[in-house]
Amino acid sequence: LKPTIPLDWGCWRYRHPRVSVAMVIKTDQCSYTEYRIYPGHGQKFVAKDAKVSFFINAKADSLFHQRIKPVKLRWTQAWRRMNKKGKVDEGSKKKARKAQKFQKAIVGMSLDDIKKKKAQRPELRAQREKEAKEAKAKAASQKKTAAKPAVPKTKAKADKGPKVPKGGGAGGGAKNFKGKK
Repeated sequence: LKPTIPLDWGCWRYRHPRVSVAMVIKTDQCSYTEYRIYPGHGQKFVAKDAKVSFFINAKADSLFHQRIKPVKLRWTQAWRRMNKKGKVDEGSKKKARKAQKFQKAIVGMSLDDIKKKKAQRPELRAQREKEAKEAKAKAASQKKTAAKPAVPKTKAKADKGPKVPKGGGAGGGAKNFKGKK
């Protein structure tokens, strides 16, 4: 049978505008290399535990069965990911912000007092601290002299009672010398 409509410009094929539509192809991913596997390529392996592995070629299959880790091979995606190769979004990296310094009041001192002390000249501050230490030392020495003199204790041995042998027994029991000559 010959077609009744002649194939010319008046045909239904040529009436529709030619639109380039990207064809959607279902691709799988290699279990070992993580490359795309297009239809008609690759091989499936079903393990005893019913886990399905899909390999791009015999090389990937062989390496998988030799238990060679993909991270150790430079040409695999796992190695590239581990060693930070390939696409890295520079804009996505976070910039570390420096912590801003601010002062808080310390227990027993207000913030104003702290600022005044900082504003003092270092020589004056050192002199005042020295005077305060001397006053403390003087007060401590006066306190010691005011206290009663300590009475020396005589060393007397306390009565401990009768001696008990280390074995814990009464002492007069028969000893076992079995095995000794």
